Amino acid sequence: MTVYSRDDLEGFEPRFDTLVAIDSDGCVFDTMEVKQKQFFHGRIVAFWDLVAIEPEVRRVAEFVNLYSRTRGSNRFVALLRVFDLLHEWPEVVASGVELPARGALRAYVESGVPLGNPSLQAAIERTGDPELARVLAWSLAINADIAAQMPAIPPFPGVRESLARVVGASDLIVVSQTPEAALLAEWQQHGIAGFVRLIAGQELGTKAEHLRLALSGRYVPDRVLMIGDSLNDLAAARAVGASFYPIAPGREETSWRRFLADAYSRFLAGAYAGEYERGLTGEFEALLPAEPPWLRQ
Repeated sequence: MTVYSRDDLEGFEPRFDTLVAIDSDGCVFDTMEVKQKQFFHGRIVAFWDLVAIEPEVRRVAEFVNLYSRTRGSNRFVALLRVFDLLHEWPEVVASGVELPARGALRAYVESGVPLGNPSLQAAIERTGDPELARVLAWSLAINADIAAQMPAIPPFPGVRESLARVVGASDLIVVSQTPEAALLAEWQQHGIAGFVRLIAGQELGTKAEHLRLALSGRYVPDRVLMIGDSLNDLAAARAVGASFYPIAPGREETSWRRFLADAYSRFLAGAYAGEYERGLTGEFEALLPAEPPWLRQ
């Protein structure tokens, strides 16, 4: 199994004058709901002994990871956001349940290191912090659960055809905050790994860092297109001056049909950025609220 490094990103050699970068979970594969609801959220309840407020924990975690502007965040960033929202929910605080500590996790998330199990392990070895150790155990348990129990979920309709079209005219890479091992397994299992030249997971940094390393000195920014299903993907594109094509949550098949029928051709022709892109991103952002509904009640 191929393992990619930051050297692969830094030494990336273009074959075309355009680069297409694509997210994986929720964008290529319809795995977001299954992974979050069946694996991530239940493990939060178990590891932090939150059974007494499990409905509230799941509601918060679904909002953070699936139905809001933080959809698609790195798992540690998302976990901190879940903890913060639990602390801000008056009814949860009034329940008297001991809520998770956040100090060590916040310091790790804001430390500037690539957020993943290896850097978290290093932080634990450096600090000996028991809360970080609990976070790592939670993360490793999720990976083990997904590896052992995750059903094989094929790519969205239209993905395979789109990848086949792109590789004939653009360099194509995966940029994701999913652990690399899981990415490699999914892309190889479904026979689409051969379409992409590089697969970058959370171990290689943020999506913006992936893009910056891959395109540095190789592509004109407006000849780079990021395809994603979250505002993090949009932010990564904006950070490097690239264009963004949204795979709208709940409208994935329609999004891929539009990409294949119209959007990619516009990108190649230099007619994507501008009014057309703004229309798509405006529709996309309207689907992802910022404020939790329970705080508006």
